[in-house]
Parts: sequence; structure tokens; C-alpha cells
Amino acid sequence: MNFVNRHFPDGEVVTDRVSAGPAVSRQHKWPLRYDSVEYVALCADVATILIASLVSTLLHQAQNGQAAGDLSDALGLALVSAACLVCVLKTHGLYQPVELLVLRNQIRAVCMAWTLLLLFIWAVYGFAIRPGSSEQAGPLFAVLGLGLLMAERWGVKALLGRGLSGRKFADTNIVLISDQPLSKDAGLSETLAMHGYCVKGRFSLPPIGFGPACRRRLTARVIDYIRSCQLDQVVVEADPERWLELRAFVADLRVLPFPIMFVPVGTTSELLRHPTRSLGSAVCVELQRGPLTPLECATKRTIDLVGAVLALAMLAPLLALAAVAIKLDSRGPVFFRQKRCGFNGRIFLIRKFRTMHVLEDGPVILQANRADRRVTRVGKWLRRTSFDELPQLLNVLDGSMSLVGPRPHALAHDGEFDRLVRSYALRRRVRPGLTGWAQVHGCRGPTPTAVTVETRVQYDLWYIDNWSLRLDLGILLRTPVEVLRGRNAC
Repeated sequence: MNFVNRHFPDGEVVTDRVSAGPAVSRQHKWPLRYDSVEYVALCADVATILIASLVSTLLHQAQNGQAAGDLSDALGLALVSAACLVCVLKTHGLYQPVELLVLRNQIRAVCMAWTLLLLFIWAVYGFAIRPGSSEQAGPLFAVLGLGLLMAERWGVKALLGRGLSGRKFADTNIVLISDQPLSKDAGLSETLAMHGYCVKGRFSLPPIGFGPACRRRLTARVIDYIRSCQLDQVVVEADPERWLELRAFVADLRVLPFPIMFVPVGTTSELLRHPTRSLGSAVCVELQRGPLTPLECATKRTIDLVGAVLALAMLAPLLALAAVAIKLDSRGPVFFRQKRCGFNGRIFLIRKFRTMHVLEDGPVILQANRADRRVTRVGKWLRRTSFDELPQLLNVLDGSMSLVGPRPHALAHDGEFDRLVRSYALRRRVRPGLTGWAQVHGCRGPTPTAVTVETRVQYDLWYIDNWSLRLDLGILLRTPVEVLRGRNAC
């Protein structure tokens, strides 16, 4: 392909694509546009669940020597399961192409949603309807459905990656109207090409301050050009600071029967990366996420209480054994209490198993290291396995901590870290946790440098800004694995 640039007064340029010699054959393109990936993945989930239900019912009938009978119950159960699963995943944005490329997150979300939904659906379905062959084949349907869904996710990721890298998606013809130099448009053009967008023409907006006469001439040329070619969309790339001019220009283009998309550039565009909310009749940009809603707080608190009670009940013998070992190994109390800074800067006493010969809780506290002589013999094992942290389940019960959240530090270290990292205090917007997003990424043990503190803070702030019930459950499931790995523990 060659490009011919036609220059006009007022700064606009139209770039026409013309063929020169053998062009890339369109038969290598897939008959699927990038915008349709979300709906194809959704339909694939529905089809996968229907197939799993039919196959599991037929296998159950064949295993019991029954002839293939009425499959209406199996189809009904499959449709209800598929509708619920699709609604849950769609609500969380897990059908977006960028999310489909993250296989680990997809599998974790599908496993969690599939398990919880089937337990709920079968409870209601089995209570309301007399059990039949489809309900008796339920365990097989659950296992087969989950396996096929995970296999389908792997296939979707592989195909989507191949489509992006090979530029296989069907062309979506666009006209690009930009106020950026051609040299700066390389990144956008590459991204558009990868996702199947074919730039049929390019117009350059004149500098800021172009008048009505210049705008009308530019609009007329754009409309004449667009009406002479096959087109799907119009894309305007410009700095939002010139919105008054752009609004009038886009209003003139409304005679065209095509969607007009706006790509912001410049410093103002950073605002559009934040979520929007309604403030009365006005639309506002959420620069910082506030505290959890009452429903979210109740849900998180319920999980904390249930999880802490179950953990204490199951671990009671081991906790008692650890207390006896601490008492026999060295003099001093079983528990170590220290002041920590919690939610909204409130001070609370954290509980831990004593692992040292000293009980430091003052303005100067030396962080522990691997060769620390203050650590007792039993304390070495407790710290290495993080078993010394388990008494904090009592802090979870009294509400000063949560199962998941930023780890609290000693008050002496809080003041030091606050001076090193400007956004350190933002961690106090939620309750501190027994484990957290930073800990499952290996941020455990001492923080000897400003870089380690800042890395941990960035993980904590990401968790606060992206909190969800699914994220909390995922962190709780990953924590035992991280403890067994023992990264940075001392």
C-alpha cells in the first residue's frame, strides 16, 4: 500500500490509501470485528454450558442403561445456569477483550462464579422441581461444565492473542481527524491497525483558534471525502482543552450517518481515565474512591467474622501448642501487644505471638532481620511460617482489623515511612488486614529502603482503589501458597 497526501489551505491534509502492486489479500482476515469479541465470548459461554448439560445427562442415562429420554429439564437447568453466569461475568466486565487476555483472572473468576451459582441454582431448582435425570447428573454437569469453560477460556485467549498479533480482525474503516503531528500519531495508528481499524483518510485540524470560516471549509471537505468512500466510523483525536471549537466542529459533522468517536490527548485526558459518577444532575469525575458502601462494608464485615471464627475453631489446637512452646522456650508473656495505626488514623493494640526476648513499643524500634539475636528459637519458626500473626484473628473479631487489607506497621515506623512516601497515609482509608495484596506479591518482612516501602504502598493503594469481594477471596486463597513459598519472610 502507498499513501498519497493532498494538502489544502488552513492546515488540513487528507491521506488516501491507494494500491500499488499486489496488496495483502483480504481472505486472511477473519470475518469478525474486534468490537464483536465480547459478544462472541458471551455466546461461547452459553453454548459451552448447554453442551456440558446435554452431554452429562446423556452420559448419565447411558451409564444407568436408560434410553435417551426427554432433555427439556437438562436444557432448562443449563439455560438458567448460563444466564446467571453470563450476568455475573458481564457485570464485572470480564467479557471485555483486555480482560479475556488475562487467563489467570478469567479462570479464577469462572471457578468462583460457577461454584457459587450452581450451589444456589440447584438449591432453588431442586426445592421447586421434582428431581429428574438432569438433577441426578448434576455432579457430572458441574465438573464437565467447569472443565469446558476453562478450556474455552484458554482457546479464546489464544485466538484473541493471535488475532491481535497477526492483525486478523475484519477491517473497520475510519477517518482520523487529529490535531497531533504525524510523528506523534504513530502509536495510535499502530494500535488502530492491530485492532482491525483501517485509516482510510486523515485530516489535520488547524491550530487552536481557527474561526467559523475555516471550520466550515474543513467540514465541507471532510463530508465530501467521507461520502465518496465506504466508512464505518469517524475518529477525532485532539486535546480536550480546545473543546469549544471541537464541539462546534462535531456538530457540523452530525449530518453524517456514522458514529463519531473522540480520543483525548494531553494532560486533561488523564481525568477521563477515572470513573464518572452522578452528583445530582451533574456528572463528576471520581478522583479518589471513597469508603465502601454500607452494603459492601456489611459484606466484608460478615466475611471477616465468619472467617475469623472458623479459623480460630480449626486452628485452636495448634494455637494452644504454639502458646505452650513459647512459654517453655523463653521467659515472658505468650502474646506481644504493640500500638499500630488503623482505619482513619485510630490507634489500636495488635496481638501477635511473642517471637523475641524483648517487647519493644516505643519511639525507636529496630526492624527484625534474618540473623536477629532478639528472636527466640521458637520465634524463628513462627515468623518463618507467619504463624505468629494468627492471634490477629482476635483483632479481626473486635473490628480493629480485617482479614484482607494493608498490613499495619509500628507507630515508630509509620512516622518514618510517612516521610519517605508521600501517599503512605492513604493506606488508612480502610481497615488494616491480616494479609493483603502486597503480601501475596512477596512484599513481606523488613522494609530497609524507600523503594521497598513505596512498592508496598503502591500495592496497597491499588487494592483500595480496586476493592471487590472477588479480590478479597482471591487474596485469601493465595495467602497460604505465598506462606509456603516463604518469600522475604524472617
